[in-house]
Amino acid sequence: MPVPPRGTIRARKRRTRTRRTGTRTGGTRRSRPSASLTKPVLQVALALIIGGALLAFVLKDRAFRTFDNLLAGIGVGAIIVALWFVSGSIGFVPEHPSTLEEAYLRTNSGRMEALSFVAPVAYSLDYLMFFSDTSKVVTIGVAAVAGVLAGSAAYAVASGRFRWEGFRDTEDMANHLVGGALMGFGGVAALGCTVGQGLSGISTLALGSFAASISIVAGAMLALKYQSWRLDRIVTQEK
Repeated sequence: MPVPPRGTIRARKRRTRTRRTGTRTGGTRRSRPSASLTKPVLQVALALIIGGALLAFVLKDRAFRTFDNLLAGIGVGAIIVALWFVSGSIGFVPEHPSTLEEAYLRTNSGRMEALSFVAPVAYSLDYLMFFSDTSKVVTIGVAAVAGVLAGSAAYAVASGRFRWEGFRDTEDMANHLVGGALMGFGGVAALGCTVGQGLSGISTLALGSFAASISIVAGAMLALKYQSWRLDRIVTQEK
């Protein structure tokens, strides 16, 4: 096989280095716009615009501007940010000792997670049934479900609002069962609920979370209109 002359090889190496460094024969280097500097700025700006618009929308109503509502909003928002930090920073391992790959510890998905109540409820039931299995661990989602139940129960007892409730009649029980089944199916189909998609998902500016949240609000409005029409019909029949 013929071997090219040394001068040809050197010329090819110079052309290769010229392409990699972005220079031309004249010796001037072309500067490229840095996308890594503009992308974070655009993300922060978009988050501030959307967040500011939502904040203005909810605060325009005086009835909403109460201490309890503001405290609840700030508290839930802080919890979501904290969970993103815990799962994505504290729970992140660059090299897992078993797989030698990067991993997110104590999450069911193996990725960063925040507050959600669809899949974590299923994982909580799975943990309760198979807690003797050493491979089952308390993840962030399981701990969040247990914490919400314990915290709400403790607050209800401390404030004197704890009470047992039941269904009014058979029809009321059937309505609750159908509603629970629809909520479960919708949460699985949408990959989240009003918390998982409406809060945690929107905090990442995911388009799927916006679509899911809009669908949830539209479904709730239709359900309320149906219930209002049904109550008016019952009252009319009784008269």
